Amino acid sequence: MTNVSQLARPHLRSLLMHVPDGILDAPTSVGTAVVATIGVGLALRGARRELDDRTAPLAGLVALFVFASQMLKFPVAAGTSGHLLGGALAAVLIGPWTATLALAVVLLVQSLAFADGGVTALGTNVTLLGIVGVWVGWLVFVGVRALLPKRPASVVPAAAAGALVSVPAAALVFTALFAIGGQVPVPLDRLAAAMVGVHTLIGVGEAVITALAVSSIVAVRPDLVHGARRTLAQRPLTIREKVPA
Repeated sequence: MTNVSQLARPHLRSLLMHVPDGILDAPTSVGTAVVATIGVGLALRGARRELDDRTAPLAGLVALFVFASQMLKFPVAAGTSGHLLGGALAAVLIGPWTATLALAVVLLVQSLAFADGGVTALGTNVTLLGIVGVWVGWLVFVGVRALLPKRPASVVPAAAAGALVSVPAAALVFTALFAIGGQVPVPLDRLAAAMVGVHTLIGVGEAVITALAVSSIVAVRPDLVHGARRTLAQRPLTIREKVPA
């Protein structure tokens, strides 16, 4: 997403990756803070079912990877850039509840330590990236995975599809929030076209990065990938008999 403080510029050249302070009015920001608080509270309970002794370290590594990746930007179109949001990637690797917690922690640290995203907009950013991005990505992943062959390799294209859809979905939700409480003088139709159009391109980059990251782990340890567990459980057990020499 873009630096929305610049959305009044004629060509809408920057992307809203973290919503800064002052873009949404106080009631809207309070509303998203309530949604984020409820979402994180539910995630605290749900993550207990997703984590165990093997996957807990992976959750920390995923949060660190998302944190570092969000610092790196890639060109999208003339004058615009994007970076990994990481919601779908985290959901596939460590589960959607744990992913929501991981994104919330990442956004909190970025807001307080790096001024990346406003403090008063923290609830908005957690709602967009940690809830919408994670859960839209996860639901699309589950739907696409159900249509593909029941094998670990199918997790990769399903994860890519989830990542592709999750980014413009978060941009669309931000547009709806802006329609309710936007504080920048930008025509809503221009904002919607810019946000969804450009973030679809960012979604392509997100899909590529997600596919590469997931495929690298599936290739060596598919049992650690949350999104691959059901596929592994459905595979028939094969017992090879040792043939005497």
